[in-house]
Amino acid sequence: MARTPSAEAQAKHRIPVIERMMGILAALESMENGATILDLVAMLDVPQTTVYRILNTLATYDMVRRDGQGRYQLGDRLLSLASHVARDAGGRDLVNAAQKYMDRLTAELGESVKLSVADDDKVLVVATARGRRDYALGVSVGQRLPLHAGASGKLLLSYYPADVQDKILSRPLQRVTEATICDPEQLRIDLRRIRSRGYATDSGEGMAGIKAFAVPILDSGGSAIGALSVPFLAQNRRSDEDQIIAALLRTARELESELP
Repeated sequence: MARTPSAEAQAKHRIPVIERMMGILAALESMENGATILDLVAMLDVPQTTVYRILNTLATYDMVRRDGQGRYQLGDRLLSLASHVARDAGGRDLVNAAQKYMDRLTAELGESVKLSVADDDKVLVVATARGRRDYALGVSVGQRLPLHAGASGKLLLSYYPADVQDKILSRPLQRVTEATICDPEQLRIDLRRIRSRGYATDSGEGMAGIKAFAVPILDSGGSAIGALSVPFLAQNRRSDEDQIIAALLRTARELESELP
């Protein structure tokens, strides 16, 4: 039987600059609003010139991006890499399969549409279709929120095994907005309701002033592999909310029929 290399032996074959790069990526992952070079220097105790060179290299490959205030965030290239991992593991290319259905749904409803997946205790937007009606929300790939905050996150969380739900709900729950549900028992009631009726709702829980509906995209075993959602301004009260939910459910079932 082959021996597992000791920790000391493994350490001898690591590349320090790559370990520093992974530390920077991990730090950016933990900071939803991004970080400056000085933030990262303080967090990681790495020389400023080293942090700058690593970030500059990562930005060249779109692994990170820099905003106008000098803050760095994870880049879109990581989403492309993640989509290939998901496709290879499950034989599915959910993003590419979903886009035409999302575009069609956007044309039908006039509102923006998002495709999100679970990432441990977070929900990550991996594809979008921009709405065409006045005041349709701008939606961005790469948006990340806690699973308990918002329609898509709660929808995906409702499909987690009970023990995993308990683990997530036992942690301190971040209050993203004044409407975010942070009480574990109230969340459990909401999650059971979501599973019972087959869709999730959200009134300002993930983003103030935004209402949303979300439905699951299921694999052949009944597990949720993604969430399809329609967010819109809560002040733009729509009289056809039941039709929005019905259109979401119909679109999700059509998408599922195309997946392996």
